[in-house]
Amino acid sequence: MNDLRQPHQSEWAKFIAGFGHAFKGLWYALRTQRNARVHISIAILAILMGVVLHISAVEFAMVFMAITGVFIAEMFNTVFELCIDLASPDFHPLAKIAKDVAAGAVLLSAMLSVVIGLFVFGPHLWVLLHP
Repeated sequence: MNDLRQPHQSEWAKFIAGFGHAFKGLWYALRTQRNARVHISIAILAILMGVVLHISAVEFAMVFMAITGVFIAEMFNTVFELCIDLASPDFHPLAKIAKDVAAGAVLLSAMLSVVIGLFVFGPHLWVLLHP
């Protein structure tokens, strides 16, 4: 009977350990990637602004989706850059294009977040500025 439970516990331990690895990845991104720290700073400002402006739950959900989307894009950009550097330590034009495209994905995600921010915060700010 012990033999039947051991793999389950082992799988459970692996599952829990996976969270530790994921948090290490998040911490690595925050610790080493300047743009990730910029995104987090702007995210905190957006959340604070949402609290101050009393945005709705749906609006907060949109803001959190935008924040998460940008941060995920930034983390994938980091992954791509590290993999490209590992595979091609010397300059290669295709490596540069791959890095540029990954950075472009982050830029596009950030631009979408700005649009979402305008739609969410714009009407609240308009009412404040033009009573």
